[in-house]
Amino acid sequence: MSQQHDTLWTNVNVYTASGAGIIENAAIGVRDGTIAWVGPLPGDSGKPIDAREVIDGRSRWVLPGLVDCHTHLVFAGQRAGEFEARLAGSSYEEISRAGGGIASTVRSTRDASEETLFQDAAGRLRQLLRDGVTTIEIKSGYGLTIESEEKMLKVARRLGEAFPVRVVTTFLGAHTLPPEYADDRKGYLRLICDDMLPALAGQGLIDAVDGFCERIAFTPEEMGRVFDVARSLGLPVKLHAEQLSDSGGAALAARYGALSADHLEYLSEDGVRRMAESGTVAVLLPGAFYTLRDTQRPPVGLLRKQGVPMAVSTDANPGSSPTLSLRLMANMACQLFSLTVDEALHGVTINAAKALGLDAEIGSIEIGKRADFVLLDVDEPAEFAYWLGGNIVSELVSGGTRLDLAAL
Repeated sequence: MSQQHDTLWTNVNVYTASGAGIIENAAIGVRDGTIAWVGPLPGDSGKPIDAREVIDGRSRWVLPGLVDCHTHLVFAGQRAGEFEARLAGSSYEEISRAGGGIASTVRSTRDASEETLFQDAAGRLRQLLRDGVTTIEIKSGYGLTIESEEKMLKVARRLGEAFPVRVVTTFLGAHTLPPEYADDRKGYLRLICDDMLPALAGQGLIDAVDGFCERIAFTPEEMGRVFDVARSLGLPVKLHAEQLSDSGGAALAARYGALSADHLEYLSEDGVRRMAESGTVAVLLPGAFYTLRDTQRPPVGLLRKQGVPMAVSTDANPGSSPTLSLRLMANMACQLFSLTVDEALHGVTINAAKALGLDAEIGSIEIGKRADFVLLDVDEPAEFAYWLGGNIVSELVSGGTRLDLAAL
């Protein structure tokens, strides 16, 4: 505590999401946007506190800044009509095969200007920030041409520049077949591998590469081609896997050392074992499970037994998970998937950071990590996943800077 701090938060209770666990009546010191101290204040030694600014935390609970590690935040239009169709009995696959689903959003997104996409996504991002999110992953995949995918990725980068949030961009060109390639799968894969990926990576617009490995999308063999190109470009991979069937996507993801495999409702025991061996994070998306009225739950017990890290994310998108609250997803992960509160809290912090390959920098309150944390008006950490709705976030700190939530 002898070094100079820019800011010292005192009288806080800290859920570190690290091996240190919970530290009550603690202090957090911030210097140059980095956590320089976390732990108890010195005893009654009478020594002055060496900090430019001292802030009384008023006994509030502090969590690491939330990490939303799987979103489709940039898009145009909405698909409330599909919500009504599902209520009437149509399945996700039926809607998709009839020209709805992802293809519907592709049409709207292609037609929208970059500025329209930015303004629409900015409104959604504000909601997530007010919930405590300080890092967010944003995928492309609603353009499916070089021009439209570039437009989406540029909007994602702009959001990271305009708002106090770290944005990680993911190229999802292998989301579905665009209408002009409906009868030419090989041609579209060539477009992705030979043109899209090299061009967009060359512009510095891609942090990772994703795909939808499913019977209504792409096969493991096709995704392997995409991953080979990603690997040649030095880009990490992740995968939508085992959402609607056991297609072998998790095993593919593990073979390529993927950061994460996401959804996983139909994940097999063999897939769990392979993910454990590769260190691939399981990203659970209860919003999509709930919205699609699924009954097949991810094998949480097997994931837990094999020690696979479990992250939780919003999957924010206009069709299968129209949600703008990561805190609500933590509740759903507990209620629908039987996660413990600690698993849910780790799922939206340190394990979500692992799913982005950023756990050395963010996701927990530890010395040397970026000073991202959220202060909650609660009596215990479990309330984060307990309350349905309402506003329990009283303050948000991003890179050591206190944010005015009302002004976002």
